[in-house]
Amino acid sequence: MANSIPYSILDISPIPQGFTAADALRNSLDVARHAEKWGYTRYWVAEHHNMTGNASSATAVLIGYIAAGTSHIRVGSGGVMLPNHAPLVIAEQFGTLEALYPGRIELGLGRAPGTDQMTARALRRDLLGSDDRFPQDVRELQHYFGPLQEGQSVKAIPGVGSNVPIWILGSSLYGAQLAAHFGLPYAFASHFAPEQLLEAMKIYRELFKPSAQQDKPYSAFVMNVVAADTDEEAQHLFTTLQQNVVRMRRNTRGQLPPPIADMNEFCEPHELAAADHTLQVSVVGSLETVKKGMRRWLDLTGANEIILTGQIFDHQARLRSFEIAAQVAQSL
Repeated sequence: MANSIPYSILDISPIPQGFTAADALRNSLDVARHAEKWGYTRYWVAEHHNMTGNASSATAVLIGYIAAGTSHIRVGSGGVMLPNHAPLVIAEQFGTLEALYPGRIELGLGRAPGTDQMTARALRRDLLGSDDRFPQDVRELQHYFGPLQEGQSVKAIPGVGSNVPIWILGSSLYGAQLAAHFGLPYAFASHFAPEQLLEAMKIYRELFKPSAQQDKPYSAFVMNVVAADTDEEAQHLFTTLQQNVVRMRRNTRGQLPPPIADMNEFCEPHELAAADHTLQVSVVGSLETVKKGMRRWLDLTGANEIILTGQIFDHQARLRSFEIAAQVAQSL
């Protein structure tokens, strides 16, 4: 069936309470295998550090694991947090992945550290890795992935000549402007930072300059999806993500909690309101409910692609959610 719009998955390999990182990583591969069967375009994993509920810290390693366990779905980062790394190291890692899985690897780049400042310093011990160098680091990566230049003394092997596709990721207007200036595809992290989504999409389209990689703007946005056979079941499953956001604001992060019967017993009304504001770019419900919500956000953003993420405690319920979401996306 021809899809009217590409649909993809962003995964952070959530570790449910009572389970291990190994369980989470196996679950990610299982989701990716099903996603490939259900017609998803790409499967991205996101770099996070020092978080007991996420198993996606070694992003390139996880991409290799997922690519090895699938056959054709595109696999990449959503994203690698570039201030944490020397560009040459990332070029070598993703050049190696491209050599192993040609035509399937993508590199989404973020400007935030994806962790707290103390952990960021532990990851990259000098001040040169600050977000102020992000544009220069992106250009350096493009240089390493490009053709070998005469007299080039530092080369990414593997990597040189691989032309690994680069995306710019963001949750503010900065990333939209940079992606447009560099002529790169752009994805907005509206699943946790919705405020500037519509303005960023508009700015990106208006300012876009064609490049060797991209001749016209191409944008995506990330949406939380919790789909189930009934609206009531989906709302119950959604309490896992609501709890996570409340705990994040309380600075009491942990492993992914099971759903609960009543959020009002877990938190104060103002905490729930703040969580719901953070999660406003979400679709929660049965197939028809999810279809209405997905269509609404696609119309509002004018995006070329939708990227879905779903933190659901039960693995089988998570699979079912992504299956329903695929059915919805195919019908849009």
